[in-house]
Amino acid sequence: MQWEHAIEEFRGYLKLEKALSSNSIEAYIGDVDKLRSFSEQLVQSPEPDKLEARHLQMFIEWLDSFYLTPRTQARIISGIRAFFKFLLINDLIEIDPSALIELPRTGRKLPETLSVEEIDRILSAIDLSSELGQRNKAIIETLYSGGLRVSELVNLCMSDLFAAEGFLRVTGKGNKERLVPVGSHALKEVDLYMQDRNHMNPPKVDEDILFLNRRGKRLTRVMVFTIVKQLASKALINKTISPHTFRHSFATHLIEGGADLRAVQEMLGHESIITTEIYTHLDREYLRDAIIRFHPRS
Repeated sequence: MQWEHAIEEFRGYLKLEKALSSNSIEAYIGDVDKLRSFSEQLVQSPEPDKLEARHLQMFIEWLDSFYLTPRTQARIISGIRAFFKFLLINDLIEIDPSALIELPRTGRKLPETLSVEEIDRILSAIDLSSELGQRNKAIIETLYSGGLRVSELVNLCMSDLFAAEGFLRVTGKGNKERLVPVGSHALKEVDLYMQDRNHMNPPKVDEDILFLNRRGKRLTRVMVFTIVKQLASKALINKTISPHTFRHSFATHLIEGGADLRAVQEMLGHESIITTEIYTHLDREYLRDAIIRFHPRS
């Protein structure tokens, strides 16, 4: 079985059966390409169906020579595992050589979050007299109020906004839809932005897209990153900030406020509650501090 054929079949599987985004697909294909590059350096240059566990162990050692972080190595190995799982379920191999390969220990990195005061500072840093000021304020409020991923934000449509009911319809990973409650602050800022949005003439492909650039086209992920970085700098926030930081803050603040973990999982669109559990760290710290302060035996 040739590498080219196996990789193209894997690409089709990720797109059609797993319904992954183009970014996720390219990440998986990039992982497999690394394995192909390594295999081509071996004496017999084995094709994917000829690779054994010992080859994969050598591959991991090869990755280690590039001084990749354990987290990066773990992500690559995870992609390789998905590739061999695909080969196995399609009867292209009889034994999965990646089954006994262990992932590097990475620990669980706690996400950077913003306090409510810091979010207010960022919002206050927006110049509403500028051409795109109201749009940027609506973007920040929507990111924080709905806990959206940046890809979900840039693809959000006007038809996804149910203002009367206070909900957004969000299309997440794998084209899975979910309804997310959105607060009155975000709805107010979006409504003010719509006064500018209604005067734009976007191309047909973007005519339903909510957030547009000054040329009337949908925003790119990079543009949203730039907006957030610039506002954080202007607000003198000395943290590593990205659009995802508002998603982390959204989840953390809900947990701190006593929200049910399952409800937060639904709002974030997490397939597994294990992913959502990372946000309980601050809640546990809050409980610990409360015990230390108020328990008579502390």
